[in-house]
Amino acid sequence: MAFSIRPVDYYYVSVQDRPGAAWRLLALLAEQGIDLLAFTAVPSGPDSAILTLCPKDGAKLRSVAKNAGIALSGPQHALLVSGDDALGALAVVHERLARADVNVYSSSGLADGQGSFSYLIYVRPERFDLAVSALQDAVAAL
Repeated sequence: MAFSIRPVDYYYVSVQDRPGAAWRLLALLAEQGIDLLAFTAVPSGPDSAILTLCPKDGAKLRSVAKNAGIALSGPQHALLVSGDDALGALAVVHERLARADVNVYSSSGLADGQGSFSYLIYVRPERFDLAVSALQDAVAAL
């Protein structure tokens, strides 16, 4: 069960929860050549949503957002874990973090149906380096 760990920066923006809000932002980013590693959208109240963006190039995203008048927050740090999809793959990741006394406060992941998975993990900033170390040790042990 091989996997890789990649620290990533993420940014977020609050939008009105209306049809097309995510599409307009994603279309603008695509038009401007922003390559995303991950994207999530979650409700944050009765009429708003938080869109989270993990770009390959944070400086480019910040520049595009500034020029478009988008109130972008961040960067914050997350971990992008990718690997072979096998029964218990996420349990291994969480075990390593738990043994390092790192709490996962949010996560999102999926399997591609072709034998691979990706998993975005959010940990508290003060535990981020410890989480990276714990997962890099896990990768080295495999």
